[in-house]
Amino acid sequence: MAKFDFKGVIFDCDGVLLDSMKMWETMAPRFVESFGLVPEPNLNNIVFSMSMEQGTEYICKNYPIDITPEEALQMLHRDIHDYYCDLALAKEGAKELMEMLHSKGIPMNVATSSPNKLVAAALERNGMLKYVNKIFTTSEVGESKHSPLVFNLAAEDMGLTAKDVIVCEDSLYALKTAKAAGF
Repeated sequence: MAKFDFKGVIFDCDGVLLDSMKMWETMAPRFVESFGLVPEPNLNNIVFSMSMEQGTEYICKNYPIDITPEEALQMLHRDIHDYYCDLALAKEGAKELMEMLHSKGIPMNVATSSPNKLVAAALERNGMLKYVNKIFTTSEVGESKHSPLVFNLAAEDMGLTAKDVIVCEDSLYALKTAKAAGF
């Protein structure tokens, strides 16, 4: 039987547990195209670091779309909802890894920038939610992953400290944040 030198795991969701990064990487250009317009070649890079609210404001200001940023945001939220609830698939091997960790008594939480309800729906549909104690989101904790708060709260929920927890992330800046916080 393998002995682990960690007592808990915090998973990012998009790109780690769910194969959903393509949706996020193409959302802005697809939205502009849905109005019969041609998006600028680097649109996704422009809006990537923006909040969804800022991104819809940018699109409505820079493209001849006859809707408000609020209406654009509602349309995007519907698309995101449909994607997570109906289409998002587990990353290859993610469910099996969670099953193995669960069988060893290792608690797991999720720390994500995506909406809690949608992440929960996608994980449930893929048979993985049952392995997660709790989902923590950056919007709910009020700080991005440039801050360790979401990781600290996820570890605290498991009754563990940073030194006893592995963070599984696909974002370099978030990994650096976790590492600097002792994970």
